[in-house]
Amino acid sequence: MTHKAPPCALTIFGATGDLARRKLVPALYALHVEELLPPRFDILGVGRSPGTDEGFRSMMEDATEAHARVGFDSASWSAFAQRLHYIEADAEFASGLTPLVDTLAKLDEVRGDTNHCFYLSIPPSAVVNTATALATAGLAGQGPSSFTRLILEKPFGRDLESALALNATLHRYFDEEQLYRIDHYLGKETVQNLMVFRFANGIFEPLWNRQHIDHVQITVAESLGIEGRGAYYEESGALRDMIQSHVMQLLSLVAMEAPSSFSDEMIRDEKVKLLRSIRPIAPDQVLSSTVRGQYGAGVIDGMPVVGYRDEHDVPLQSLRDTYVATRFDIDNWRWAGTPFYVRSGKRLPRRLSEIVIQFRQVPHSPFTGRAETATGGVAAGGIEPNRLIIQVQPEEGITLTFSAKVPGQAMALSTVAMDFSYAESFAKDSPEAYERLILDALNGDATLFAREDEVAESWRLCSAILEGWRRHPPTERTAANYAAGSAGPRDADELLARDGRSWHAI
Repeated sequence: MTHKAPPCALTIFGATGDLARRKLVPALYALHVEELLPPRFDILGVGRSPGTDEGFRSMMEDATEAHARVGFDSASWSAFAQRLHYIEADAEFASGLTPLVDTLAKLDEVRGDTNHCFYLSIPPSAVVNTATALATAGLAGQGPSSFTRLILEKPFGRDLESALALNATLHRYFDEEQLYRIDHYLGKETVQNLMVFRFANGIFEPLWNRQHIDHVQITVAESLGIEGRGAYYEESGALRDMIQSHVMQLLSLVAMEAPSSFSDEMIRDEKVKLLRSIRPIAPDQVLSSTVRGQYGAGVIDGMPVVGYRDEHDVPLQSLRDTYVATRFDIDNWRWAGTPFYVRSGKRLPRRLSEIVIQFRQVPHSPFTGRAETATGGVAAGGIEPNRLIIQVQPEEGITLTFSAKVPGQAMALSTVAMDFSYAESFAKDSPEAYERLILDALNGDATLFAREDEVAESWRLCSAILEGWRRHPPTERTAANYAAGSAGPRDADELLARDGRSWHAI
């Protein structure tokens, strides 16, 4: 059931930035249009540049009209715009937050509550200072009938050590229940449906184990490059940017045990237990269990694009990874012996996020030599395995492939598919990820947010890879080793080929 947000003042730090303009304010406008915001609800944009309420509202009107999921109309916007306020403040110091403190006090008096939510849409380097300034300014506490929450964007550290240090610093001022670490992938409809698909359908759960599943593939592919963020990406790379957050979240949802109830802590407990079961990759195994790559010049959608080293703010000799593939093994009774292959990269053929569950072949088939390929010839490898393909983006849906007899006198088999599409099955648009996540944070539902131990366990696995890479630095060959528009480095194909497997096509 969808619950309307409680009365609150939501403050967005970095309110004139790209995320606020493209995602946050359009998401809040959609919640307003769908009457999920109460009459008493204020949105404060904080920035260092001089500005006014009118100027901020005008900027956000243009952004919302361009990016909002719901239809834009002047009457709805006029009502929504009255919620928007702009505060010129320096969030790096407590004294710089005086204008915010004064404005909140006035708005709280009108609303009749002291519920506060602070969204840090700011660079990672500014998070600690801003959180410290909020606490010093007296804005971190909460009473028995009020709440204060802090929403944080990834990355949550650069490795295990820095993630633990960040959590320790934040906990000086905020309790864990006040912290909402946001990963927009968890707000996508298909990702949320994973739990329903697994735990509400008796037909699949008995098959969801090592006895029936041969392996699992998780792919997060992007056709875009670094989009002018060379300085950021040089500090991050694909492993930190995508594997540690989005991909590990998907893996934990696919592989976790069933929670005893659909509560935020029960679900997060099971995700942490799963992450703790994943075997870390030892430094001497990193070259055989992981593949890193960097895109060179190539062609995307018929247009030539430059290689990573020719992007703005990227050193000419950079060895930064823009592609990562790795094999994870889970040491528990459900998954022992069933590998999980994950990959993520930029400048791949198309934008795609999907989970492929490949089932084991039948123990003996009487139909060997009778399976057809897509072009009508006989498949050399016999019958194709059954696959369950969960598509996260750009289209959201689920496909199940299985063998069927081709019409005619001969006993010929072909692979067919049953498809479920959100767009076709439901007569309503799925909410944008940020709409769901912001509403959940306002309502205090932490189900789709990362807990501190979940972040630490994910970093434990990725930091082990980083340490192995440190001991085995890339060479020229292992850096720019795939062309833009290709499916990635050839070594990634070998990662599966030596186990007798292959990637599902991007």
